Amino acid sequence: MTVSEQVGPVKAPVDPLAFSETEGMCPHRLVLEHVTSRWGVLVLIELLSRSYRFSELRRAVSAVSGPGRPVSEKMLAQTLQTLERDGLVHRDAKPVIPPRVDYSLTGLGREAAEQVRALALWTHTRMPDVQRARQAYDEAREPQPRAS
Repeated sequence: MTVSEQVGPVKAPVDPLAFSETEGMCPHRLVLEHVTSRWGVLVLIELLSRSYRFSELRRAVSAVSGPGRPVSEKMLAQTLQTLERDGLVHRDAKPVIPPRVDYSLTGLGREAAEQVRALALWTHTRMPDVQRARQAYDEAREPQPRAS
C-alpha cells in the first residue's frame, strides 16, 4: 500500500472567506460584515468602555459618528440585534417599570471589539500615508497635456 492510499486524497485548503452555494454568503463574511458595518464598528468600540442603556448608547454612537449623522433608533436596534445574534452583544432586560434594558459585550464581543478598535486606531495613525497614496494614484491617472 502506498502512502497516498494510506492517507487518502489530498484536499485543497479551504478558504474560510470563500463563497458557499449552500450558505448564500460565507458565514465568516457575514460576521465580518456585521462587525465592520458603519454602526457595528461604533457600537462595539463604545461598548468596550462599559454597558449602556439603549438611549445612552444611541447618544454615544451619534456623538462619534460625525456632525449631522446620528444613528437612527431603527438602525441601532437592528445593529444590536444582529450583534446579539452573533454572540457579540448581551442584552439584559430587567423586569421593572419602566423597562430597563442594558447592552454589554460578551467575551467574544470584547475580543472582536478590541480587534476593530485596533484597526480604527491604525487607520487614524496611518491616514496621512493613505492620503499621500491617494494623491499619487490620482495624479498618475490625470490626463497629460499633449505636446503639439
